[in-house]
Amino acid sequence: MDMTQGNQTILKVTGLKKSFGGIKVLDHISFELRKGEVHALMGENGAGKSTFMKILAGLEKPDSGEIYLDGHPFRPASVLASLQAGISMIHQELLAVPELTVAQNLFLGKEHTRFGGKWIDSEKNNEEAARWLEKLGIGISPAAKMKSLSVAEMQMVEMAKALSNEARIIIMDEPTSALSDREAERLFGIIRELRGKGVAIIYISHKMDEIFRIADTITVFRDGRYIDSRPAEEYDATSLISVMVGRKLQDIFPQNTAEKGAIIYSVKNLSRQPAFENISFDLHAGEILGVSGLVGAGRTEMARVLYGLDPADSGEVWLHGESALPDSPQTAIRKGIGYVSEDRKIIGLITKLSILKNISLSSLHRYSRYGWVNSSEEKLAVSKLAQQLRIKAGSLDQRVETLSGGNQQKVAIAKVLMAKPKVIILDEPTRGIDIGAKIEIYHLVRQLANEGLGVILISSELPEIIGLCDRVMVLSQGRQSALLNRSQISQEEIMYHAVPR
Repeated sequence: MDMTQGNQTILKVTGLKKSFGGIKVLDHISFELRKGEVHALMGENGAGKSTFMKILAGLEKPDSGEIYLDGHPFRPASVLASLQAGISMIHQELLAVPELTVAQNLFLGKEHTRFGGKWIDSEKNNEEAARWLEKLGIGISPAAKMKSLSVAEMQMVEMAKALSNEARIIIMDEPTSALSDREAERLFGIIRELRGKGVAIIYISHKMDEIFRIADTITVFRDGRYIDSRPAEEYDATSLISVMVGRKLQDIFPQNTAEKGAIIYSVKNLSRQPAFENISFDLHAGEILGVSGLVGAGRTEMARVLYGLDPADSGEVWLHGESALPDSPQTAIRKGIGYVSEDRKIIGLITKLSILKNISLSSLHRYSRYGWVNSSEEKLAVSKLAQQLRIKAGSLDQRVETLSGGNQQKVAIAKVLMAKPKVIILDEPTRGIDIGAKIEIYHLVRQLANEGLGVILISSELPEIIGLCDRVMVLSQGRQSALLNRSQISQEEIMYHAVPR
């Protein structure tokens, strides 16, 4: 292979194959990375992205194929070998040691020492840590305990650690999954600084807006195969999704084929200061009402009040003509209001428990007599719902933490549906899941509406608001700025009303 010094390619992969138990996970994968490039690797769960990254990071060994680093054959035998070659991986689940300091984490396993290695030179470690942090413009004390940092700050320490390893290639796996918008902005700034210094970055994310903001090149894997690679500006969201899923965009959002029913749910002048005030809307049976707005507009705060997690200052809520402003989630469930929160792992699910226990948790009273749960009835009902939602798992006894993000979200929705709600509030229902799982959720939401439920859909992703909703309520700084009919819904119209004036 001819790679001259003038060529900016730092990593080249050809014909890479990997199987587990006879199942092909990677099949003739190709990939090329250049110095100072942010290269997005896109694909659904199961596309082979994680296995490919693990091979580059020395965590897995390929069955066959070639990897070239700086034009020379490269076959890392371990994580240490990859680190020594200049490849660092920042995992989605951060691997920091919380009880140690920033400096101790930064130089873990490579500490500066004194007296022939007998004593750790803490002063030198702190000085060097401060130097690496300063290089990235990170204002964190080297002496701070890792457990005292925010997730965003931990991410930045991991990046400083990668640079201290003299990383020339940094792999980032869903780096903004637990970050706020402001924290993500800081991360993007650091990525741009690294790019300017010639560091190459492989970036994995399900968030389309991020990809188009920071990626120079996009490569798509599908079902373990290389599909396409081109400059990011040659894609748009529509074409990228189509390449990722292998089908046309019009198949992604299901059409509304049902008639809109009567008004079943009414909110009148609902307020909770300082989050939002004077929110009013009606919801029809069979309707998907979108709620859109910028961060801080009051969307989630409104949902929490409607579900009884927080009290309202004033206002009225009516469901089928009866007062339905709940004072607790238990009251909301009893009145027929369901809620799937934006953070399924904190509010929606107990991930250490099984699929069965999670789904039936809010509805045990339906299957219990005199304090005893009828396990066969419980299992039959859960099994039927799991099949309807196409939850992919070995059994209902499988722990939720072992499922993919998309299947965890289906379990969270199933738990709410088990209580047989008349209105369901979905807050960021596709956050953190791949495009294939998103499409399944979209069809499920439309199916629920077609069955007569009223659906309130809160989302930061304008394509799903536009593609899925029958009407859209726009919030701006806690105020209701528009209620758009189907014919009025567009990105421009939503953003016009979302931006504060």
